Amino acid sequence: MGVDRLRLSENAREKLWSDLINIVEGHWRSVDDGRVAPPLDPGALRSQLAALDLERGLTVPEALDFAGRGLTEHQVHTAHRRYFGLFNPAPTTMGVAADTLVAAFNPQLAAWSHSPFAAEVERYLVQEIGLRFGFNANSVDGVFTSGGAEANHTAVLTAIVSADSNYRQRGVDPEMGALTMYLTTESHDSLRKGASISGLGFEAVRNVPVDADLHMDITALRSLIARDRADGLRPFLVVGTAGTTSAGVVDPLGLIADVAREESMWFHVDAAWGGAAAFSDSASSEVTGIERADSVTFDAHKWLSVPMGAGMYVTRHPQILSNTFATDDAYMPRDAAGLDIVDPFSHSIQWSRRFTGLKLFLTIAVAGWQQIAELVDREIEVGHELRSILSERGWRIVNRTSLPVVCFADPQADPTDRGAADALAQAVVKSGRAWISSTVLANGHACLRACITNFQTDRSDLIALADALDVARGDLRAH
Repeated sequence: MGVDRLRLSENAREKLWSDLINIVEGHWRSVDDGRVAPPLDPGALRSQLAALDLERGLTVPEALDFAGRGLTEHQVHTAHRRYFGLFNPAPTTMGVAADTLVAAFNPQLAAWSHSPFAAEVERYLVQEIGLRFGFNANSVDGVFTSGGAEANHTAVLTAIVSADSNYRQRGVDPEMGALTMYLTTESHDSLRKGASISGLGFEAVRNVPVDADLHMDITALRSLIARDRADGLRPFLVVGTAGTTSAGVVDPLGLIADVAREESMWFHVDAAWGGAAAFSDSASSEVTGIERADSVTFDAHKWLSVPMGAGMYVTRHPQILSNTFATDDAYMPRDAAGLDIVDPFSHSIQWSRRFTGLKLFLTIAVAGWQQIAELVDREIEVGHELRSILSERGWRIVNRTSLPVVCFADPQADPTDRGAADALAQAVVKSGRAWISSTVLANGHACLRACITNFQTDRSDLIALADALDVARGDLRAH
């Protein structure tokens, strides 16, 4: 079988790399000049795909052009400075370079001996991140994940194993009392999914009420735990969020840690986005208490702007991952037997996987931690500026957080009317001038949501968003 189209010739590769770089550079230079979101037309896309002759195959330029045009014309441009969206920022240059290197070298992280460099870089990064969360250097451990959902699922599993050492062999023993976990309605749904796919079921999840500012109500948490214990159930996990997805709120982590300690429960902090506040001296107080967590979810592909996905599960219990995931298969390499190492496959839900950590490593290596801290501080400041601009334009800010998620509403609109909020968001998105979303908070009120996700976003972008919102509001009121 010929392989000329699988491994192109040297000359063809040289031309390919040049064309590829031109596409990437062209995109980066022009992305802020175009629409943030495309018109949505699934029929047109399906027609383009149906017209391809993949039996014959495309030429290299044809294939590259098809992909480049498709990504340019048919996606929300999260790298755009006026994308005020769902924690999907513009990627760092070194992050893109790292993913290119990883694709070319194709290391796989299952056996340590297959890629010692990759395994040790990720181990180093886990320790670096753990130290910045306030964990002890001698006990911090963790693993890179596909994203926050996998990290949260890992947290549920490790908490179960911590509560029931026989879980891996026999599952949850109902005769011992059903396990129950506690979070708020503002918590990420990946935690509820984690309960479901871990075998606990959705009924194991207790939704703790929130106060007027959407923080977990500690009195209500204590009451729920006491009721469940009286019913013969086993409370085992409580989750605090550092930067909720809808409103950017940070739960009272220190108070939750107190409850977890008193009740001998696992305390997990979902800090997928907001955990980056810990890396800045001026913002670290926003996540005080995270250092007392048993485990933390963190996504470097959110506030640290590396390409997706780069999730992390970090813990202060160095044996829990092995206790939860260790296995011994005859076919796995034994090259590193006797060395002081941990095989990644025995530390993770995943088995073979790509070298996720390099994009974070090269980003930090070139930027330095000081510039990472400055990135966090700058986006917080831009968030404050957006609140001021919207307030001046007559919008009502409806969330209270120092982190750069701004929830706001038209004071003349019915706060329970999700349709009106959706219409405003869709009008802005369809204009192509910016991307925002709508959401519903725990109090049942619908609102618009804008998050500062791009380290290049400035006042001119905030004004453009406010202008688009004012036009949309005027049109909606006129009808």
